[in-house]
Amino acid sequence: MHTVDTVDAAHTVVLGTSGTSAADVIAVARGGARVELSADAVAALAAAREIVDALAAKPEPVYGVSTGFGALATRHISQELRAQLQRNIVRSHAAGMGPRVEREVVRALMFLRLKTVCSGHTGVRPEVAQTMADVLNAGITPVVHEYGSLGCSGDLAPLSHCALTLMGEGEAEDRDGTVRPAGELLAEHGIAPVELREKEGLALLNGTDGMLGMLLMALADLERLYVSADITAALSLEALLGTDKVLAPELHAIRPHPGQAAAAANMLKVLAGSGLTGHHQDDSPRVQDAYSVRCAPQVAGAGRDTLAHARLVAERELAAAVDNPVVLPDGRVESNGNFHGAPVAYVLDFLAIAAADLGSIAERRTDRLLDKNRSHGLPPFLADDAGVDSGLMIAQYTQAALVSEMKRLAVPASADSIPSSAMQEDHVSMGWSAARKLRTAVDNLGRIVAVELYAATRGIELREGLQAAPASRAVIAAARAAGVQGAGPDRYLSPDLAAAEAFVRGGGLVEAAESVTGPLA
Repeated sequence: MHTVDTVDAAHTVVLGTSGTSAADVIAVARGGARVELSADAVAALAAAREIVDALAAKPEPVYGVSTGFGALATRHISQELRAQLQRNIVRSHAAGMGPRVEREVVRALMFLRLKTVCSGHTGVRPEVAQTMADVLNAGITPVVHEYGSLGCSGDLAPLSHCALTLMGEGEAEDRDGTVRPAGELLAEHGIAPVELREKEGLALLNGTDGMLGMLLMALADLERLYVSADITAALSLEALLGTDKVLAPELHAIRPHPGQAAAAANMLKVLAGSGLTGHHQDDSPRVQDAYSVRCAPQVAGAGRDTLAHARLVAERELAAAVDNPVVLPDGRVESNGNFHGAPVAYVLDFLAIAAADLGSIAERRTDRLLDKNRSHGLPPFLADDAGVDSGLMIAQYTQAALVSEMKRLAVPASADSIPSSAMQEDHVSMGWSAARKLRTAVDNLGRIVAVELYAATRGIELREGLQAAPASRAVIAAARAAGVQGAGPDRYLSPDLAAAEAFVRGGGLVEAAESVTGPLA
């Protein structure tokens, strides 16, 4: 399950001609916000449609208007067959297979395609755009399948399944998640199926909208998880009696990566007032803490900077009008390659790599907490009665399995390409695949952070006679109130770990820490 931000369904997002914001995409995809078209968007749609209609009336072939598509673009299509051509491209391209993708992904996909349509560069009629908004507002979600997009020419099969619903064909789900014939759902909401005309079928299919929507949601989730990971790293440092001197701002100023400085500052805020940091209670005092503790800001910071780069790419794509061909202000309709998903695919893969490394370093800290030879006085596996109790031994196994999976998910999809369309589309981005595996990686990272939280809070509780930082105590109290149990004899662990995951994913961890520290970066 992915984080769902609570948005008032009465909230309205107005689409103009100049793109949209990440916040609006999240509001529509996850919060059910209503969508309206601005007067400027309607005017731009009508103006672009006049250009397409004029070209359609001419005898000269124009790609996407009066020709076939892809490798079949050499055939000139007569007037009487053009409506059939537009219907056929939607039907034939709606060829996805496999499990259904999540509702929030489909809503983001539909909204982002509508965003490009409203730019006035696609040649779609205003009434088609309004129908797209009506379907979103009715809570009708087309059935879109896992497989079918190569990320070039955009997310063809997923977008085709959405366009099929606009035509009143195929299947969709209603607000309660029941899958029914799309025509029935449209009729119940008084929405007339669209009759596609020249250029419109192609315009509804040709974009990076699925991969971009998943990128935006991953960024929202990862921003919270990176703050969460700073908090759990600080808790682990406390439980291991580490030193917070390595977090001093002057040390990070001489290596001026902004993400690193932010991560170190977060950890320092969480540890303020701790009675555990800097204690060396074993027989072999440490000069330095292990890398997984000492280098936490460097690793988390590099990931934060990767997030910043990905956000920049996403913002540029949000401002883009991705279609082929496009209608230009001077009246030309030109073919192009802007549908290629490489810019988005790369950053989706970068994020999976960074997330895998953040999960890996968190698991190393957990393992250190559980090993009596490296935990500086904590009981083996944080067990109540080691030998009789196994403590958190297998919780770490679960965490390790998640980390291993994340390393496999970090293998870049965008390094692959497989030719299609009779070698016309001979280099593709695989951006949809990069986005799908990133979603799994984000889920896994939340679970990994939750296991570290579980171990670190128990480790702190076992440090008798030493007072944890006020922020740490607030986190522990909130976690216990959320059903994350503390130290004690062995018990059924899965419910505890599920509660810890929900506490992290739902924002309870960050909220508890920030109740003491104030806003964390």
